Amino acid sequence: MTDVFLVHHVHQLPDAEEDVKLLGVFSSEAKAVLAIDRARNLPGFSEAPDGFSIDKYQVDKSTWTEGFLTRSQAEDEENG
Repeated sequence: MTDVFLVHHVHQLPDAEEDVKLLGVFSSEAKAVLAIDRARNLPGFSEAPDGFSIDKYQVDKSTWTEGFLTRSQAEDEENG
C-alpha cells in the first residue's frame, strides 16, 4: 500500500473554536517535516508553533468505517 502524510495546523480562536488548516499531502514523512519547517516562520503559524501535526494515511483505505454522531445526536440518544 502507498502511504501519504497529511500536515495540519490547528490553533484556538478567541471564541474557543479551533481553526484547522491543511498544509498539504506529502509522499514521505521527511517531506512533511520540511513543509512544517518552512511554515513555522510564516505569519500566523509562527505565533502557534505547536499546532502542527503529521498524520499517516494509506491511499485507497477508508478511515471512517463506522459513521459518526454529532454532539446533539449523542445527547439525544443519552436523554432519549
